[in-house]
Amino acid sequence: MAVSVENLRKFVAPEIIFGNGARFLAGEYCKKFYIQSPMIVTDPGVIAAGWAEQVRQSLLDQGIDPLIYDKVSANPRAEEVMQGARVYEDSGCDAIVAVGGGSPMDCAKGIGIVTANHGSILDYEGVDRIASPLPPMVFLPTTAGTSADVSQFAIINNTREKVKIAIISKIVIPDIALIDPETTVTMSPYLTACTGMDALAHAVEAFVSTASSKMTDVHALEAMRLLSQFLPTITKAPNDTALRENIMLASMEAGLAFSNAVLGAVHAMAHSLGGFLDLPHGECNALLLEHVINFNFEAAPEKFAVIANTLGVDTRGMTSPMIKRALFEKVRRMRMNLGISKSLGQVNVKSPDIPHLSEKAINDACLLTNPRSAGKKDIQTIYEDAL
Repeated sequence: MAVSVENLRKFVAPEIIFGNGARFLAGEYCKKFYIQSPMIVTDPGVIAAGWAEQVRQSLLDQGIDPLIYDKVSANPRAEEVMQGARVYEDSGCDAIVAVGGGSPMDCAKGIGIVTANHGSILDYEGVDRIASPLPPMVFLPTTAGTSADVSQFAIINNTREKVKIAIISKIVIPDIALIDPETTVTMSPYLTACTGMDALAHAVEAFVSTASSKMTDVHALEAMRLLSQFLPTITKAPNDTALRENIMLASMEAGLAFSNAVLGAVHAMAHSLGGFLDLPHGECNALLLEHVINFNFEAAPEKFAVIANTLGVDTRGMTSPMIKRALFEKVRRMRMNLGISKSLGQVNVKSPDIPHLSEKAINDACLLTNPRSAGKKDIQTIYEDAL
């Protein structure tokens, strides 16, 4: 019997351990995997915060002596991936433990890709281009937003072309995600805001994606509900562990949604923008989200009405254009109240840059599942609206 693949959806996720103290289980899980010489991929900020050392000690307690690789920038570069892969191979490592935000986790995925498949990390841009399985991967996120610990995405900065590339494959999903909300208490207020808005962009784009399903919608909507309730208050109570736990949970829910439903124009444009100006990924998403919602609204007005309601907009009696305006203002106020108050012009985007940014964005894999077809002129207009 023939089956229409258009009606089928898949859902993939790592084994997840969620809760305060999960980081101390790194050694135990590595031992279960018979790992002997793991590489810890992290960055100097995470080392300074003390989280990498706690994970290292957890491994040592199990008789496992790890190698630490911390040559990771805020937007992980292809060169850093390749250097890490050489260190991994030269040192005889047999697994990867990532400790940090999206940058160390994406770099760790890149190192795994190259050590298992060889060549350049830039060879694997796009969807399902990885042939060989990666080494065992244990991920410990220290930010609440990127969700690289549960997703089938890896984002790497191609510095030669000044653009971020998206690598999408279920092969890059970690084996274990040890999600510990306590590790987010050392995040700065602005990083907390940007990663929170990144999670919101994940949830919104997953919900309206052309690859969404009932399986992903439930996670996307729960992420939006949690973020709407708890993200606005985190800047007033940054040490509230209950708040941190709910925002970390929202990040995980959004990650499960977008990993399986994919994303859209916000991320395609953010990858182009972040690679061009080396800007924080979450900030790029935050500055673009409301404008992409405006563009996409006509393609899925019923779904955007659900988003508006979930974010706390009372849409009773509103027409579709009124809901569109109210949702735009709601998302804009959320980022503004979190301190993300810039425009693209204020982060050094110039009008002459927009054709180049748009050309890169339309070739990003994330644009394939955007609910409204978008050409180069459409993308240019969105960038211009955000200036």
